[in-house]
Amino acid sequence: MSELRGVTVSESRGDVSAAGGVVRVGDEVVRMGDEVTKAEPALSVIVTAYGVAPYIAETLDSVFAQTLSHFEVILVNDGSPDTPELERALAPYIRRLVYIAQENRGAGGARNTGLRAARAPLVAFLDGDDLWEPTYLEEQLRHVRESGLDLSYTDALLFGDSEQAGRTYMEIAPSDGPVNFLSLIRGECNVITSGVVASRAAVFDVGLFDETLRNAQDFDLWARLARRGARLGYQRRVLARYRCREGSLTGDARHRLLRDLRITQHVADTYDLNEAERAEVERMLARRAAAVELERGKSLLAESKFEEARAALEGARRVTPGWKLTVALLMLRVAPRLFVKLAGPRLRAGA
Repeated sequence: MSELRGVTVSESRGDVSAAGGVVRVGDEVVRMGDEVTKAEPALSVIVTAYGVAPYIAETLDSVFAQTLSHFEVILVNDGSPDTPELERALAPYIRRLVYIAQENRGAGGARNTGLRAARAPLVAFLDGDDLWEPTYLEEQLRHVRESGLDLSYTDALLFGDSEQAGRTYMEIAPSDGPVNFLSLIRGECNVITSGVVASRAAVFDVGLFDETLRNAQDFDLWARLARRGARLGYQRRVLARYRCREGSLTGDARHRLLRDLRITQHVADTYDLNEAERAEVERMLARRAAAVELERGKSLLAESKFEEARAALEGARRVTPGWKLTVALLMLRVAPRLFVKLAGPRLRAGA
């Protein structure tokens, strides 16, 4: 690990041992910048970094441009393969950061490390390639206090490598009505993590992020918060910017659907659900399995695997019947190649 100047050893962050100008907390290496506020901050900003060296300066610029000033910034390097480049990019900011380097534990593990280091009663999550508008923290803090919330999230503008760039997150994944366990399960309310400010105590009360989950740890946490009675809400103002990148964990359409299916199955398998909740979770499980089969059928059609495609589409139709699927299946029986030719652009677009 490269050396970073302008840092001093923290003497107030738990069971630590100092050596070589750093603090060791278990397997983590912690450096506390000498310009980090010593008073308790109003907010702890938790930035997680993995493979974001080209973007981290822009992200931190958006954090330090906030109109709210009384906050600390905790940056967790989650065993990133570009650590030398990342630390070079961090050098101009390091005096103002609590910098923690750890072995790779995934997004949930990195956020948990930040949560354990945080000193403020409220925490704000930010992925290392996303951005905030200058009034983000000020407006989120106001919304939490005025609405009596344990968690508030905002809308975000999508930018970067995506055909969705220029749209907002809530245009693609809406939030309508109150935020509760069932509205989250149904997909009626959709939370973007880089737009979240939450009560640190509430997150600890439900057990932090589940590090056994590779994907959707954030959804799982919001669902557990809602089931435990935490007050979740949102504002529709576009106060964040979400960077779309090739190879990100969100993935393509089929992978997103598989992720939704797996986290719903996780909820069904591990949550102590009441009768009404279980009925709704089972219904959503069936719908999401059908959506996966529909997407798989499209992929098989594009590969001219007609029999396999027909079986997948039949499986989808049993759960979500409709005239489009009925016509598609009929065409597959009568004239499969003509159908693929006519439907080609839609298959390639994943429509």
